[in-house]
Amino acid sequence: LCFLPRSTVTSPCKILKCNSEFWAATSGSHHLGTEEAPEFCTALRAYAHCARRTARTCRGDLAYHSAVHGIGDLMGQHNCSKDGPTSQPRLRTLPPGDSQERSDSPEICHYEKSFHKHSAAPNYTHCGLFGDPHLRTFTDTFQTCKVQGAWPLIDNNYLNVQVTNTPVLPGSAATATSKLTIIFKSFQECVDQKVYQAEMDELPAAFADGSKNGGDKHGANSLKITEKVSGQHIEIQAKYIGTTIVVRQVGRYLTFAVRMPEEVVNAVEDRDSQGLYLCLRGCPLNQQIDFQTIRSAQATEGRARRKGPSLPAPPEAFTYETATAKCREKLPVEDLYFQSCVFDLLTTGDVNFMLAAYYAFEDVKMLHSNKDKLHLYERTRDLAPGNMAPSGPPPTLWVALLCLSQCWLCLL
Repeated sequence: LCFLPRSTVTSPCKILKCNSEFWAATSGSHHLGTEEAPEFCTALRAYAHCARRTARTCRGDLAYHSAVHGIGDLMGQHNCSKDGPTSQPRLRTLPPGDSQERSDSPEICHYEKSFHKHSAAPNYTHCGLFGDPHLRTFTDTFQTCKVQGAWPLIDNNYLNVQVTNTPVLPGSAATATSKLTIIFKSFQECVDQKVYQAEMDELPAAFADGSKNGGDKHGANSLKITEKVSGQHIEIQAKYIGTTIVVRQVGRYLTFAVRMPEEVVNAVEDRDSQGLYLCLRGCPLNQQIDFQTIRSAQATEGRARRKGPSLPAPPEAFTYETATAKCREKLPVEDLYFQSCVFDLLTTGDVNFMLAAYYAFEDVKMLHSNKDKLHLYERTRDLAPGNMAPSGPPPTLWVALLCLSQCWLCLL
């Protein structure tokens, strides 16, 4: 893989777009009468044409091969000819009572309703990933990480989330999230297994199979996707596990935020595997960046530039002062989201990273259950287990030890 061209790292396969277009054109088509079958076939031929256009770049993509197989099956089931018009028809919307719209899900498919029967309200937690990338874990630990390549963000009994981070610039140490895969596992009578995939310049408003809810089960509507801003912001509600997921595309890269009950967070069969996903345990120590040290160096460099001769810089580059001023436009409180913004502008020169930090904090305001913990401020870097920095001798003890060593040298 090391010898493959860089373009293969982020796949140009656009099958997700084909899926979404077909779904938009055929919503409710499985209820159509025989007189409307030609319209369905027209949409199906357009779907097949779209898939053929992206075939060369989708050879190794499982979603593509699944779509091609599905197109062939549907062609046969509806006796559709491969030849004919391919313009997208505008079909009628779903009739009342369809699984995409119904709200009569069984109580087991509504986490909060079933929870309140036997206990107090659930305790919700939040995890977010944005920028270069910066991670806020379920325990409100804030880290800046390298984590280039594919990493598990969440992995429990109900869903898996994996992110792929790629270099922002060739040869740069700065990385950002270019691909996101979410797998919702099949759950009782509520939902079928569903896969959501997003990547750079492709933020679908549907699952990989083109659907927008949990499938054909009675509680299918307990899982659904809502498009907030076309191509920029989607929200996934998984009511059967009390979970809300927000995915955004800001500039070229993706951000992720989730609100999830602690009971779901900790629902894993093998507790030893809990350390494998970032939202729970954070980034491995060898993947963490010492945010405090780098930020101090950035500020020192900025002061040196003010005192010394001015150095020419490319138009898109930021100094510490201009980055600080830019971030303050959207993030007036100088917390870790503000510091992340400054850090990203200096390392990437891309103003979209300022917006990524801003939207990440907006998502915290919406998703975090404790409004007193929205802002996070810098602390001593965590170096020891349990999120506790190792304690050393107090300063007075160091002075006493130094004096004793000097006296001992005099005696010698």
